[in-house]
Amino acid sequence: MGHAAFEVVSPGGTRLLIDPFLTKNPATPEAFKNLSRYKPDAILVSHSHFDHSGDALEIAKASGAPVVGTFDFISSLGLPDKQAVGGNVGGTFAFGDVKVHLVPAMHSSEPGGRPLGFVLSFSDGRTLYHTGDTWIFGDMALIQEIYRPSVILLNVGGGPYTQDPGTAALAVRKYFSPEAIVPMHFATFPALASEADVRAAFKDERRLQVMKPGETRSF
Repeated sequence: MGHAAFEVVSPGGTRLLIDPFLTKNPATPEAFKNLSRYKPDAILVSHSHFDHSGDALEIAKASGAPVVGTFDFISSLGLPDKQAVGGNVGGTFAFGDVKVHLVPAMHSSEPGGRPLGFVLSFSDGRTLYHTGDTWIFGDMALIQEIYRPSVILLNVGGGPYTQDPGTAALAVRKYFSPEAIVPMHFATFPALASEADVRAAFKDERRLQVMKPGETRSF
């Protein structure tokens, strides 16, 4: 849906919203800024920065969905206990037929604790890794060893904030063996990498799947 925002639907129909920065996102199509369309089973927020926490609170209040993130961040939202699902790195939560694993990211998240990535484990044995905002780090090797991501939603934004496309491509080559690589967090703002930058960094990588905001794909 633009930037790092995704709606993931599992084989069993469980709907998870990740980093729903929508209404103020210049990349999000207008139809997707209508928050009443979202009826998620859970909302996952990787960290507290505005371009990731976005509309999470508004969607949670309207839909009754729980919000998942670090305990520190979730505790600051003022949600009812049944909707405030705080955890930390290494934690796992289950929603329908999906297990949500909280993994490290190398970024910041002030105020509101440390940043996260998420690995989603599906009932068919496949896994999806949303890196959150991050730079390459050695413990990505453990994420691969433990979860073996089938699909990676990969931060490639560059600029002054996160790893650039070249570093993101290195992270995949060095640590992961996914079936599909979906770049994210690019071309939203002038300081971030463009789609051309991303394609140049990944060159002839056949697993690269660049999604347009609002596009749906099955993996």
